[in-house]
Amino acid sequence: MAGSVERARHWRYAELPGVDLLRARYIHKTFVRHTHENFVIAAITEGVEVFHHREADQYAGPGALALVNPDTPHTGRAGVPEGWRYGAVYPAPDVVAEIAAETTVIRGTPGFVAPVFDDPYSVTLVHEVLRGAEEGNALAADTLLRVVVTRLLRLNGGALQERVVRTAGGRIAARARAVLEETMAGPPTLEKLATDLGTSPFALLRAFRDTYGLPPHAWLTDARVRRARRLLDAGTLPADAAVAVGFTDQPHLNRHFTRIVGVPPGAYQRERKNVQDPSGHLLLSSDGWQNRQLAQTCTPTTEANRTPPSYETPSESGSPSDCPVSPSE
Repeated sequence: MAGSVERARHWRYAELPGVDLLRARYIHKTFVRHTHENFVIAAITEGVEVFHHREADQYAGPGALALVNPDTPHTGRAGVPEGWRYGAVYPAPDVVAEIAAETTVIRGTPGFVAPVFDDPYSVTLVHEVLRGAEEGNALAADTLLRVVVTRLLRLNGGALQERVVRTAGGRIAARARAVLEETMAGPPTLEKLATDLGTSPFALLRAFRDTYGLPPHAWLTDARVRRARRLLDAGTLPADAAVAVGFTDQPHLNRHFTRIVGVPPGAYQRERKNVQDPSGHLLLSSDGWQNRQLAQTCTPTTEANRTPPSYETPSESGSPSDCPVSPSE
């Protein structure tokens, strides 16, 4: 893996509503335990990513996808000294549900079964979605997103178990979460929160962690970053967003935001403001090298990663190619 600089670009494409996009290369980056509101479909091209998920370390290398369902706590770090490089799409639950209803037989809330799935073909498709978005090819980006989500749900999907709060501890945890959401900028202490809910601090701590996978303070940091993202998307300045969600100042937001999202809030906001100008030309930031470098990356052709001959629903047997064909070609 050439170079030793960590780079990331986190953006949106207006023609793919409800979908976040990412290209990144990390070496020393460590993601703290966090969750996403959307699905994570991360396609690894080089190196190895390790992420703690479901009480175990998961390893995803070249040709594999890291798949995380919404609201599922997980971490992230390099599994080899050279780090890892990947592209990712983050479709919202309603986007995945719509695709699943139309193209699969899954009943209930759809989701992924295994957190790591080896499928070089799907890795190629994810990067073609990103390329379509980068080049302003809405038809290709939308088509290939639906193709890859359908493929992954058919090969590695199922109905998610609904989280039903039945125990007394679960009900207390749900009430505590509601309080924290309402008092995000000035939350109570653990002791006061527990007293107000009629329980003890350690009982609340255990119940909250068992229900949501994170202790209350970590869940609150995660929730603050989520809300800060929405404020930044709406045009709020990072310094104002920091105070609004309860961080002491912008550096405090920067530290936690970068550890969860992977890019600083300022860079995040700049990338997501506008990807294309009205004439349809791509506007590249200083991280635009990611677009060019990954768009030109070649992957050795095997039976598993052959590029589909068209942008219709691909079959297992595509036409051989040393590099994926650009959607714009």
